[in-house]
Order: sequence, then structure tokens, then C-alpha cells
Amino acid sequence: MLKRMNIRISGLGGQGAVTAAHILAMAANKDGRFSISNPFFGAEKRMAPAESYVRIGMEKIYDRGELVYPDVIMVFHPQVITQQKSYTAPFYSGIKENGLVIINTSVDLLSEEDHQRLADLNVAVFNCDATKLAMEIGGTELSTNMAMIGACAGVTRIVTLEALDKALQDRFGKKYVASGGTATLDEAIKKKYAKKEMLLKKNMDTIIKSYELATAWADEVQPAMAGAGV
Repeated sequence: MLKRMNIRISGLGGQGAVTAAHILAMAANKDGRFSISNPFFGAEKRMAPAESYVRIGMEKIYDRGELVYPDVIMVFHPQVITQQKSYTAPFYSGIKENGLVIINTSVDLLSEEDHQRLADLNVAVFNCDATKLAMEIGGTELSTNMAMIGACAGVTRIVTLEALDKALQDRFGKKYVASGGTATLDEAIKKKYAKKEMLLKKNMDTIIKSYELATAWADEVQPAMAGAGV
């Protein structure tokens, strides 16, 4: 396990990139690690570029600025790549050698140049159809971020499923009060379900299924990565 893992999340407004970063950070705390998450975005509106950063480590973390050199990059929407709707271009800018890119897509979105540059850095690319999983298991596209969380955890093992379950309980329970656009998204998610228990179960089921698919991919395609924290 790396002493420190830096994760950059690139998505569009309304996809829950900020929430995903916060849940990963909370889960890391549940597992006894130190973590910091922070967002970076302009206008708080749907489909506008949005980034979030997660730093997880075995020692206290003090830096909170833009994450320029990530170990892991999560791309929540194809337009981050196809239309460069991102504050970081190209989307993989700064990725460290032997890193990981997780893309919410069912098809290959990368150009030959993208593939070559990532291959030169020995960066693994996992295409995860997170939106499909969200619709099939979570019952709503709003659970896409849950599927992406599961994919990240499944490949890197940076947090456990048990810790993610506890983080969800905190996030959508009474212990956490969001603000701004994040609070609006939280309320939209809660209204999708009649009972909080159903919300928590659907989200956790989505995480678990994505985690399982990601673990299988890592074991088959990148055996050295599985369980190694990238």
C-alpha cells in the first residue's frame, strides 16, 4: 500500500463528484487512515465542469490545493474527454507513472495518442459503465457516483466495503449537513426514495456490484495492482 494516494475526480455538475470525494475520505477515516477531500468548480450548475480531490494517507495531510499529480483519475462523464469539459486538459494531465484511470463509459473514448501516452507511463485504464450500473441497481442515474466509488475501491483497495457502508450512513444520515449545490443534490437523491433505509441499501448495493466488477478486472488485467493500493 502506498503511504499516500491522491485521487482526482473530473465530472460535470450534478453528478455527485463532490459527494463521492467526501464519502471516500470519510471511509478512509473509518479505516483508520488520514484523508482530506475538497472540490474545485466554477458555476454551480448542471453539466458545468466540476473537479474534486481526495488525499488519503497513513500520516496527517495538510495540503488542500489543486491536485496536479494524481495517482488515480476518475472520469465521471464522457464529455470530460470528448468535449474537454474539464479544468484539467488533457484529462490525464499529471497522472503519475503506474497510475490508474477509471472512466465512466461502455466504449473506448481515448485516441491513439492518449493510449500511447498512458502506456508509456504504464497507466492502467478501466472502463466502467457506472451509469448503467446506477440505473440497474440504484434505480437512478444519481447513483453513478456510487458506482464510481465502488470501482475505485475495488481496484485500489484504498478503502474497505465496511468503511464505505459506515461513510454512507454518516453522509445520508443525520450527522452531515451539506451546503450549496451539494445539499440540493443530496435532497434530490433522498426524494428519489421513500425511506432512508432504501436509499442506503440501493447505494450500497451499487457500490458492492461495481466493487466486485472492478476487483475481477484488476485481478485479471492488472494482478500487480490488486490489493496494492495502485
